[in-house]
Amino acid sequence: MSYLVVSTVTPRLSSGTGLRTYGVVAALACHAPVELAYIEFDGNAPSAEFARLEQLTLRAMRASRGPARALAFARARATGIPDILARGVSPELLSAAADAAPEVRVIADGPVAAAALLRQARRRPTAYLAHNLESSGFRPPAMQAAYERFERDVLVTFVETWMATRADAEGARRLVGAPISTRYVPNVIDVGAITPVAPAPNPTLLLVADYTYEPNRDAFEFLCDEVLPAVWRLRPEAELVAVGRGLEPAPRDHRIHTPGFVADLRPVYAAAAVALVPLLRGGGSPLKFIEALSYGLPVVATAHAASRLEYAVQGRDHLVARSPEEFAAAVESLLADRARAAALGAAGRELVVAHYSVQYLATVLAETGSGWDS
Repeated sequence: MSYLVVSTVTPRLSSGTGLRTYGVVAALACHAPVELAYIEFDGNAPSAEFARLEQLTLRAMRASRGPARALAFARARATGIPDILARGVSPELLSAAADAAPEVRVIADGPVAAAALLRQARRRPTAYLAHNLESSGFRPPAMQAAYERFERDVLVTFVETWMATRADAEGARRLVGAPISTRYVPNVIDVGAITPVAPAPNPTLLLVADYTYEPNRDAFEFLCDEVLPAVWRLRPEAELVAVGRGLEPAPRDHRIHTPGFVADLRPVYAAAAVALVPLLRGGGSPLKFIEALSYGLPVVATAHAASRLEYAVQGRDHLVARSPEEFAAAVESLLADRARAAALGAAGRELVVAHYSVQYLATVLAETGSGWDS
C-alpha cells in the first residue's frame, strides 16, 4: 500500500494550508510510502522539512497554459465548480491521479485538487483532504450557493472526506442531509521539531497568522480596535507583534509592530510573553493556535478559536475570553504571574503531544476501517 497526494501548490510551511498538508503527509509517511505531486507555484521550492521525510517522494508538475488550461477551466465551470476554484484546475492534476497504479490510495489535497479530481472520484475511490468546510464562509448569496452545491457534490462523491474538526464533519453532514463518510483528521504539528520556550519577562503579545485569509484579518482588526485598548488600560507598555504576510508595515499605534513574514519563528516566540488567537470565525482548527501551544507559550483565545480544539481544556491548556474586557483581563493575569503563564504553556505543549502531533495522527491514519477498506 502507498499513497499519492495531489496538491495545487508547492508544499511549504509558510501558511496554514502548507502546515496541514505537511502534517498529514508526515503522518502517512510514518507507515507507508507517499508521493506528493504538486503544481509548482510562485517559483518557490518545497520547504526543507518535506525533503527530510524518509518515505516521501516529491513530484513537481508545471501547470498547462493556453488551450489545454482553458478547456480544463471550461469543463470545471460546466459542472458547477465555483469560478475561483475552477481557475486552479489543471489537466496535470488529473493525469497524476489517473496514472497511479490501482493499489495506490489517491488523496486530493484541498478544494481545488478536489475540483480537478471530481470526475475521476466517480470512477476510482479517492479521498478528499479538506482544509475547511468551504461553504461555511461568508460570501455573497450566489457565490455561497455555488460553494454549497460544489461541496455537496464532493462530499457524496469522494470515498472519504478528512475533516480537521468534528464540528466541520457535523457541518458537512448537515449540508448533505444524508449519511456520508467523513474521518476526523486533525491539524497537527511536528512537535518534536519545536524546542519549547519560556514566556518572556517583557509584556510582548504575539499574533502569528496569514492575513491574506479574511478571518485572520478580521481577528487582527478585532484585536487592534477592541482588545488592545482594554489591555493598555491595564498595561500601557504592552506591545503587539503581528507576524505574517498581508499587513501594511505602517502601524496604527507605535506599540503595534507588523514585521511581515518571518521564516524562523522560534526567536519570535522566544521574545513573547503571551500568544493570542483572536479568531471570530472560520472553520478548521487554527494551526497557529496549535503551533503556539507547541512552543510552550501561554495562549489566550476567543471562544470560537478554542471551540475548534476538541481536547483542549479552558484554564488548563489555555485561557478563553468571550469579550474584549475578558481578553484583556486574561492577558494581564498572565503578564502579572509568570509562574502561572509557564505552567499554562507547559500544559498546552503536553496537549499538542497527546492529540495534535504528527505521531498522534500517524496512529489515527493507521487504523483500519477507512473508506478505501469498506
